[in-house]
Amino acid sequence: MREGTGRISLWRPELGSVAVSVLTALYLLALTNWSFWSKGWRYLEGRPTTFASIAIGVACLYVALCVAVSLKYVMKPLFMTLILTSAAGAWFMDRFGVIIDIEMIRNAAETNSAEAGHLITPGFVLHMLAYGLLPCLLLLWVKVRHRPFLGKVRGNLAVIAPALVLALVAGLSHARVYASAVRAHHDWFETLNPFVPLVTAVQFAAGQSVDANVVAAPLGADARVADAPLGERKPRLMIVVAGETARADNFSLGGYGRDTNPELAGKDILYFPDTTSCGTATAVSLPCMFSVYTRSEYTHRKGLSTENLLDVLSHAGVDVEWWDNNTGDKEIARRVTARSLIKDGNPAYCAKGECRDQVLLDALDARIGSIDKDTVLVLHQIGSHGPAYYERYPEEYRRFKPDCRSAEFSDCTKEEIVNAYDNTIAYTDHILASVIDRLEKQQDRLDVSMLYMSDHGESLGELGLYLHGAPYMIAPSEQTHVPFVLWLGKDAKAAYSAACLADETKAAQSHDNLFHSVLGMMRVQTNVRDPALDLLSPCRLGAIS
Repeated sequence: MREGTGRISLWRPELGSVAVSVLTALYLLALTNWSFWSKGWRYLEGRPTTFASIAIGVACLYVALCVAVSLKYVMKPLFMTLILTSAAGAWFMDRFGVIIDIEMIRNAAETNSAEAGHLITPGFVLHMLAYGLLPCLLLLWVKVRHRPFLGKVRGNLAVIAPALVLALVAGLSHARVYASAVRAHHDWFETLNPFVPLVTAVQFAAGQSVDANVVAAPLGADARVADAPLGERKPRLMIVVAGETARADNFSLGGYGRDTNPELAGKDILYFPDTTSCGTATAVSLPCMFSVYTRSEYTHRKGLSTENLLDVLSHAGVDVEWWDNNTGDKEIARRVTARSLIKDGNPAYCAKGECRDQVLLDALDARIGSIDKDTVLVLHQIGSHGPAYYERYPEEYRRFKPDCRSAEFSDCTKEEIVNAYDNTIAYTDHILASVIDRLEKQQDRLDVSMLYMSDHGESLGELGLYLHGAPYMIAPSEQTHVPFVLWLGKDAKAAYSAACLADETKAAQSHDNLFHSVLGMMRVQTNVRDPALDLLSPCRLGAIS
């Protein structure tokens, strides 16, 4: 329509603030909570009356909350934030089956732009346009009518009060069934979008402000190498390979039907098939596995406030270096020599802010000849990190085809996704075998060994889940069952009973063993080393464990 001034004024619908609040609440609940509703229907075992009751109760709570914050100048920005957050959360929860808890947010916060870029797919962009931007534009288009303050209070309370009463009645009507379902399925209400993710994000932000001022307490200051001086023995070189997203289920060393470990199978290694991780995401597992704490004891705050394995080795006079081909050392290498191989950017293996793990071998070639004292090198892989599995291996390692050539899983069949993932495992097999090859060539002058553990596993569609990061309490074994490989050079092997080591491979192991086993293998004595968690301790010959 045209106004008297000659300006063209677009027609805008006009709605009261309560109506806009109710519509926003229903939109959030109906169109961005597929994971919540589908889990609820499944967990309530198809009880339609119970399901309808909880739907009414949750809807009333959403309405009450949205109406309560429908303040002039506040409600539109706030509702737009809720819509955008809910749209993003729905994409990851519905598509990958993830739970957005504190550790998932921590993992996202500590990623790099290259890794994040693999998640910003065309599908995600279209989803955000349809479920985020378009509703926000509609919200901006609507002219919201607000009552005077007292009238608004009365009007809002007239909706909020009965909504809360109805929610209470709905909750009490089937309370026993709800309580049983929630106890049995902790993941159900953790998918309630967007309020649970938002509350979790606030909790994470609050914790970050405290973490920023944490100072690590000394650990193992009494550490020393309990062995003959270097002039009377060979220097020890131990390489610890921190794997990424490798799950034990897909290692042929552990019985997987495909030959994903042909090179390691030809090496004299020890494989521990029953090994569990400390967490299901790098931000948890990596610092935990290098900490003195067991999985049951570990917290993020404890990890920050206590020195770790690398510090104890350093106190003992061992040279320690961290080489990173991933998203960083998660504060583990803060007090030792750390190097980012991604920043070095070898164009033969690196592109778009990421590198294949061949860069680790090249760095080892350049360094190994100059090692002349006790040394531990930590090689942090990119390994099998998804969803862009196809970028983790070169063309010659496309052994399993057809392999998924996209970070958008909806573009691929499950078979193609698994093929691409298995190719990453085969490439890791090559990397580990190549590390062993290099160590074997140094045995005349160095006492060498290699230990490999993955930080966590990966879901490949089992139970509708993809990737990793599920809360540990409900995580499937695919995300917590990890590969563990140990190789001992001729001098290191001579110090242990072969029969005893073979027996140890049959026992259950975990990330809890890494800290103490590495200290034992490097002959580091300290009060913080627990021989009971050093898996090689009972097998050591002619020495006090």
